[in-house]
Amino acid sequence: MEESQARELQWLLTELRATLQALKAGFEECAALLAPSESGSTLVLSSLRSESLKGLVTRVGTRIIKGHVKLRLASLPPPRGATSVELAISSAPHAPTLTIPALTVVRTAINTCLDIIDVTAWTGDATDANFVAGQLRLLYDHIQEARQALKGHSGTQPPWWDCPLDEHIFDPPLPPNVSFHLSIADAALLLEIRTLEVQGAAGDDSYTGFSLRDRLAVALGGSRPPSHDEADRVFRFRDQEVRVKEKIRVESQDPALISAMAKLNALEHNLLLSRKALHIVMGREEQFE
Repeated sequence: MEESQARELQWLLTELRATLQALKAGFEECAALLAPSESGSTLVLSSLRSESLKGLVTRVGTRIIKGHVKLRLASLPPPRGATSVELAISSAPHAPTLTIPALTVVRTAINTCLDIIDVTAWTGDATDANFVAGQLRLLYDHIQEARQALKGHSGTQPPWWDCPLDEHIFDPPLPPNVSFHLSIADAALLLEIRTLEVQGAAGDDSYTGFSLRDRLAVALGGSRPPSHDEADRVFRFRDQEVRVKEKIRVESQDPALISAMAKLNALEHNLLLSRKALHIVMGREEQFE
């Protein structure tokens, strides 16, 4: 390596120490946005142009600690004397915890980023360009993981049929024919409610996914069951083959998650510039990914 290039590399590695500390401050801000707070974030859940779903939930960190939802669905008749089915998160001390897996992924990835910066600055050799380049790549990978989880990529959160909630999270317990699934999509809280029907013997169900009883009701003048994107599919849920009779999807914007996503986008951009600069000075621009 030429002497001038070596001096430029030494200067850049010194500058990167300050860059890493600035990145650390940004990650700490993201961690604070996702950390449990005393009041939490209370989010409104409301279906558009209908009274199918109305409710509120309170998020504290990665958990939902309070929630009350009213459902008015054709496939879920309310109790006698009521106008809706009510689902409430149990406040009992022994009740299971409702955790959002994607937010656990985000928090873990951000904490890992903080650890990587500390290792780079205090444990490893910050004057070794190869070491620093490797650490920056590792840091970039974990930022990507956090961003993908906040975007709602399928690899960061299990599908609804693979992770049925413990019915005792709710008081009274969740009806056995109802799936309650919370996830993250584009930094918003996404609630999907499904009413389910156990798949019967051969001949009892058509390829459309509606039972013989439903088809007869339509033929006799009843209302047609609502269509949705899962109507033709069969799922394995709680060790049974089921079809989705009715599905409703509601998003609630979460200001803290939106802010965290914006900060992660900025951190990723700054880190990308630093990585590219280091590769250029090292003469490895063609290897940059």
